[in-house]
Amino acid sequence: MTPSLVLAIAGGALIAAGVYLLLERSLMRILLGVMLAGNGVNLLFLVAAGPAGLAPIVGEPRDEIADPLPQAMVLTAIVIALATSAFLLAMSYRSFQLEGHDEVADDVEDSIVRRRAQADLSSEAHVEPSLGGDDDTESGGRLVLDEPDEDDATDRGDAAAEGADGGPERRGER
Repeated sequence: MTPSLVLAIAGGALIAAGVYLLLERSLMRILLGVMLAGNGVNLLFLVAAGPAGLAPIVGEPRDEIADPLPQAMVLTAIVIALATSAFLLAMSYRSFQLEGHDEVADDVEDSIVRRRAQADLSSEAHVEPSLGGDDDTESGGRLVLDEPDEDDATDRGDAAAEGADGGPERRGER
């Protein structure tokens, strides 16, 4: 195995461990996951940049000079990772101060979606697909018009109740 292959495998392992830690609930583990994944990406970026060379100083042969762009990008990524780590560390500390732990709580909407999925309920926006008739091309379902009540027909007249004039029933307005 060549050194660049070993470094590529090490970068992949760092990214895999980082993604695994990102899926945890503890903010400290999320912080470690971000740091590991960032270091793995930086390592892979430097491996992909090619072999090491001489410093890019005037007078050196062009064939032996290393490309400074990947190194500059990795340095920038290190600075961004430092700022992200400081932010996550501050957020974890504040969460520990307020709640006594640094675990990320469930979102209210997520728990509603989970309960609906367990009960196999569909959302209000779901439209059943139709076999014929007026198709709603955006969702693939059927176009449902509001049926007028008998009281509405007497109040507005028969033509407006049937929607013959393109009234509110046809346009979906109220």
